[in-house]
Amino acid sequence: MNIVSIIVAYDPNYLIGRDGKLPWHISNDLKYFKKLTMGNPVIMGRKTYESIGRPLPNRYNIIVTRDKNFTQDNCSIQYSLEDAVIKAKNYCEANNCEEIFIIGGSDIYNQSINIIKRAYITEVHKEFEGDSFFQPLGSEWIEITRQYQGNEIDEIPHSFVVFEKNGD
Repeated sequence: MNIVSIIVAYDPNYLIGRDGKLPWHISNDLKYFKKLTMGNPVIMGRKTYESIGRPLPNRYNIIVTRDKNFTQDNCSIQYSLEDAVIKAKNYCEANNCEEIFIIGGSDIYNQSINIIKRAYITEVHKEFEGDSFFQPLGSEWIEITRQYQGNEIDEIPHSFVVFEKNGD
């Protein structure tokens, strides 16, 4: 069975983006993201894909868009989140992976809230300015692990937190 998870970083106000980019640069978080998602399917919206600018290496990249004319080499283009998840599950069956990651942006996160079972959250312990926000998880989510990351030189203090949906 495949677990559908989200992976997201946000500040204390649930800010996730500014002008289509991350409002911060935390190399430790980028390494964490890479480690978790490597070898697995990643589902993202078109704007998130365009902000990254290329397919993520060693991952099956699925882009969700309403634009029927959008094409991108080395990526699967889907027109709904549901179709993207089906495509990811088929990939996992064929390639023996267990987890599917939804990596943004805010529209895709909002659409996915009822199908995800796990959330990998990087809580950034500093406020930033921006224009894209994450909807907070509800009370049915249970914190499983928390690792504070604040001792690195030149890094913004942050915590890696994993939540799982209660009762599933």
